[in-house]
Amino acid sequence: MKHGSLKQVLGRADTFFLGFGAMIGWSWVILAGLWIAKAGVMGAGLAFLVGSLAITVIGFTYAELASAMPVAGGEHHYTERAFGPLHSFICTWALIFGYISVVAFEAIALPVAVTYIFPAFKMMPLWSIAGYQVYGSEVMLGALTGVLITGLNILGVQLAARIQIGIVFFILAAGALLVGGGLVNLDTLDTSAPLWKGFAGVFAVIIMVPFMFVGFDVIPQSAEEVNMAPRDIGRALVGSILLAVAFYLLIVLTVGYAPFDKANSTLYAADAAGAYWHSKKAAAFLVIAGIGGIVTSWNAFLIGGSRAVFALARSGQLPKILGEVHPRFGTPWPAIILIGIFSILAPMLGRNALVWIVNAGGFGIVIAYLYVAASFIRLRRIAPDMERPYKAPGGMFTGIAAFILGLAIFVLYLPGSPSALKWPQEWVMLLIWALVGVVFVWLGKKKT
Repeated sequence: MKHGSLKQVLGRADTFFLGFGAMIGWSWVILAGLWIAKAGVMGAGLAFLVGSLAITVIGFTYAELASAMPVAGGEHHYTERAFGPLHSFICTWALIFGYISVVAFEAIALPVAVTYIFPAFKMMPLWSIAGYQVYGSEVMLGALTGVLITGLNILGVQLAARIQIGIVFFILAAGALLVGGGLVNLDTLDTSAPLWKGFAGVFAVIIMVPFMFVGFDVIPQSAEEVNMAPRDIGRALVGSILLAVAFYLLIVLTVGYAPFDKANSTLYAADAAGAYWHSKKAAAFLVIAGIGGIVTSWNAFLIGGSRAVFALARSGQLPKILGEVHPRFGTPWPAIILIGIFSILAPMLGRNALVWIVNAGGFGIVIAYLYVAASFIRLRRIAPDMERPYKAPGGMFTGIAAFILGLAIFVLYLPGSPSALKWPQEWVMLLIWALVGVVFVWLGKKKT
């Protein structure tokens, strides 16, 4: 195995379910209640409809560029070709923050899922963060799972992808159980809760949407390891987004109208399944599937984040060791370990850090989306003859629409917006990450 080369081992199903599984992880189980509480059922549905429209349009730009440049670290290469290395670093660094935030989210969410089924699991109290008591048992479970998933990814991307496919079907079965319960109980739907809580609530949910849909971009991150025609990479990416859109909209409506005590619920989706089927086993099954979703997202973003780190290192913008590839397994093992470390440490923050992570991570992801849309527009102008096996429908209009929609979501995070990021928790996380990025840029300039 030559230095810096990756194995081309991912087939069509591997690629599709890698992206789709990343998008429908555990977040819908743990956050559905928050969406509905903030915006009401119709408000949350509108937020996801508008947000998913923006993500789908942005996804078309990704699909075209991924088919044109099927190399590891997708966004890094698109922005480098369009705007140069500095902008490429900013885009990729923001995206890595988004990926790390998902990995951290899953590491914290896993103990939350386990304690829903086994409340006695909370043992060995350690400290309190933002009013939440962190337990040693939660930290140990999240950290040990982080070690296992990190090790799995070092052993090979194909093995990780095959496990991903099996778990995704399990999650789909849980989603079908929930939606099916709603369909057979149409006469008992709960319409007493507020359906609409104003546009402030809609905006508060919209800023979470990029975090919910981040995952399709894992496909271009791992495109160098995909063994299929470049055009099919674009199709797999768009297909995974469309299926995730349908999945989320069904979940919002089904959970929102479920007849259960929402005021005292800790996991809306699980309690909704239990209410529809009049069974605690149905609720437990949904949580177990949600645990599977934690694994799929955790796994996918460890893959995506490590490939983004690998791409920056290979271009000389991060330490050289992060661009090394395992001689036997063909995986970027130092980059995988780096991302894995964040997942091992994250459970120390406790459950109340979940919303901070979702919002701050979503901001980083939107920055990357804006850069990709801008790169799409610029490359259509300066490189019209570049081979594009998959062409985005609508051409330049789609690129402009993607940029405008991405910019509209971006503004919602800023001070003055009703859904602005919180100070200090969310802004401090972003500022620290930005400062670390500035240090790497400065070190890179000193070398040249």
